[in-house]
Order: sequence, then structure tokens, then C-alpha cells
Amino acid sequence: MADSDSKDGAPRNGERRGFFKRLAQRLSRGRLGFDLPNLLRGRRIDAEVLEELETRLLTADVGIDATEHILSDLHRKVARKELADVDALIAALREAVIGILEPCARPLLIDPRHRPFTILVVGVNGSGKTTTIGKLSRRLHDEGRSVVLAAGDTFRAAAIEQLAVWAERSGADFIAQHAGADPGAVLFDALQSARAKKADVLLADTAGRLHSQSHLMEELKKVRRVLQRLDPTAPHEVLLVLDANQGQNALAQAVQFHEAVGVSGIAITKLDGTAKGGIVIAIARRLGVPIRFIGIGEQAGDFGEFDAREFAAALVEGPRAGTQE
Repeated sequence: MADSDSKDGAPRNGERRGFFKRLAQRLSRGRLGFDLPNLLRGRRIDAEVLEELETRLLTADVGIDATEHILSDLHRKVARKELADVDALIAALREAVIGILEPCARPLLIDPRHRPFTILVVGVNGSGKTTTIGKLSRRLHDEGRSVVLAAGDTFRAAAIEQLAVWAERSGADFIAQHAGADPGAVLFDALQSARAKKADVLLADTAGRLHSQSHLMEELKKVRRVLQRLDPTAPHEVLLVLDANQGQNALAQAVQFHEAVGVSGIAITKLDGTAKGGIVIAIARRLGVPIRFIGIGEQAGDFGEFDAREFAAALVEGPRAGTQE
């Protein structure tokens, strides 16, 4: 069952439209979107225009590889005189972006054969891991699922307290030990407890760590092995949380975490503020890992399932795009 639906299958269409409308507005703040209509209006589509477009793509953190891929397609269309005006170019750019993003727009599916369905949440310090866990917990609870939150970030007492608050807000059970406890032991106990409660989902927090800290990445591997003592198939999802404000460094983080623990899904946070949304394209092009969720603010409603067409329209056209049906 797609995570965008309620448990009885009723789609959240109104919620989705509102979410992507806000995304389009926030990507355009501070020139975060490409703003192509204003850049190109009234100009002939030629090599000079494409060169300016290349600069805009790179500035928006699309990255060299994805930018070259997009522009090679646009250059072919210009050579064949298929792009007569700015509207045609914008439409072609949007479709090129969709072509990169769409294979990664795969929703999180909670497989009922695994109970609890165990989600290990990883990422660097400050990426928004705990907030993402809280919002996802509320989303799952609203679908009628029973959820257990596990405080596997034992290095910071504040992280345990923050997760406890989210557990209360989202109606989830909460498992924690004292600060400084062994993370593997905490998550082992949490999985035992979730199984005893017959919970649908276990959301396991982990300490933030730099992707370059090899000893901490090894600790993540150990946590995974500990979970597998109880359930050889766990974790059923390794969800990497990335801060869009990190730009190309977020891509480096994704590569390293994926190599270390086999990331199966990505949540990209903080796409409001000063973030440049092109990093989503760079990550999709480089890794091809499913992008499950995006976050555009602090409120519970500022968290939604990733949609390639809506995101491309918001990024390329901004608020004028409306929402795609």
C-alpha cells in the first residue's frame, strides 16, 4: 500500500496538492527555483541561452553529471528546431528533470509480512532525523498503524527527550534507555518490545554521524547485525535523511551511507529556507535510490511523499505551475 494513501485506500489528493503548492512557493523564495520564465521570456532559444541555463542548473546544485545529461538532450532538440520558444524549452526541461526523478519516485511500502516493519533512520548531525521520524510516525499513526519509536541516539540526552515528545504527539509507544547506553542494545530491546506488542512499525533513531567517520559507520553496521539476531530480514528499510542545504555535500553523504549500510530510501529535508532544490536531481541521477519523502518546513503538514512530476514543475516553473493532475 502506498504511503500516500490512508489505510482504507482513500487518497490524500487535497493534502498532496496543498503540499506541492507550498513547495513551489518556497523553492521560489530567494531565487531558489530556476526562474526560467523571467530569464528567457522573449529570447530566441540558441546556444547562448543554453549556456545561461547551464549556469543556472549548476548554481542550483543540480551537479555536473545531471546538468550535462539534461543539456545534451536540450541541445539535440534545439538542433532539430524542436524548441521554438521559451515555453517549449521550459516544457522540455521539465520533462528532462522528470526523466531523472521518476525512477526514484517510489513510495515507502509497509510490508505486512514483516511485523514490526523495521525502519532504521540514519544521517549526519542536524539533518532533521528526529523530526523526520516524528512526522513519519504521525503519518503512519493517521493511517491506523501502531508504531514504536526507539531512541537509538544515546549520545545526546536531548535527542532522547526530543523523540519522547514526538512519540507522545504521534501516539506512538516509546523505548529508550539512559544516555550513553549501547545503541545496539537499545534497538535490540526495542525490537523485542515491538514484537511483543505486535506493533506494525518500529522506527529506530540512530546518532548523527559524519559520513567520513569510519568508526561510527562501522557502529551502524553493528546495529544492523544486532537487529538481525532477532529478525534476519531487518531492517526492512534504511532511511537516509539528508539536509538539502548541504548541497553537493549531501550527495557525498548519500554515497558514503549507501556504501556502508545499503540505503533503501531517502528523505530530503529543509527544502525551504536557503536550500537549492537541484540537489534532489543530483542525488537521483547518481544513486537511483528511492526518494521517499521531502520536507519543506517544521509543521507536520510540511512533510510529504515525493512526486517526480510535481517536484519538477515546482522546481522549473515555480508557483505559476500550479499542481499536476
